[in-house]
Amino acid sequence: MELRHLAYFVAVAEEASFTRAAARLHVVQSGVSAAVKALERELDAPLLERTSKRVALTDAGTALLPRARAALDAARAARDAVDEVRGGLRGTLRIGTLTSIALVDLPALLGRFHRTHPDVTLQLTVSTRGSGGLVDALGDGTLDLALVSVPGRPPAGVRIRPLLRSPMELVLPAGHRLAGAPVIRIPGLADEQFVDFPIGYGNRTVVDRAFAAAGVERQVTLEVIDISTGAGFVRHGLGVAILPRFAVPDEADLVVRPVADADLDWPLGVATSAVRAPSAAARALLAMIDDHLRPPGALRDAG
Repeated sequence: MELRHLAYFVAVAEEASFTRAAARLHVVQSGVSAAVKALERELDAPLLERTSKRVALTDAGTALLPRARAALDAARAARDAVDEVRGGLRGTLRIGTLTSIALVDLPALLGRFHRTHPDVTLQLTVSTRGSGGLVDALGDGTLDLALVSVPGRPPAGVRIRPLLRSPMELVLPAGHRLAGAPVIRIPGLADEQFVDFPIGYGNRTVVDRAFAAAGVERQVTLEVIDISTGAGFVRHGLGVAILPRFAVPDEADLVVRPVADADLDWPLGVATSAVRAPSAAARALLAMIDDHLRPPGALRDAG
């Protein structure tokens, strides 16, 4: 049984598509199909159901998938062990990140890693579904590690090491009726229109939970996916927002107010799979992350 055949089968299973699997593996689609067929012949069982609309696992394919992943992980661990003895890491490190997270100096971190381990290829990606999409990618093996914002207990199959926490505060346009209020609580925001992030983003989860705990419904009338742009929409009167303080510029036409009696801490952590051991390259990057953190207070002082 060839590892290449297992790798191609896993890619098709995770992508639910021969076309997407071929693109991910950087090979022609016919090569992927031939490898899967060879594996099916060797095992004497169909592994995938192919129709014009979808590709799905058979019962045999479902049984094989976790074992195929384990075999590929074991092979990678063996290569890592040899590479470490030879004095250098190789392979590809697939990293997920959030959009515009200033709390980690990512260019500096990856630059240092590249200088230390020049034979490791780095692949950096974001998800349009925020932390939820990154966690899913860790679960299906398409990412090795990711910077995520996941409040509360980590999802099954994922391990998260906390890095930083930042308080979230209410951002108002200058002249708003609440700008001079001595105390702001969630019930007083029930009639406001909010600029927020799609479901799946850490900031959205934190705020939704706080409003649910207070028994208050709210109106999210504008969704954005870049945390650095949220305050700009507030500035132009499109709503109010609750944002991590580091994401709000110190400008005269914005007012930032704390919200009393609410759990509004935004967490940042680095996530890895809890069912697959991280590669040697992933462990090397994890060891460097703490040296490249920017505490939220330092960002405000610099601004």
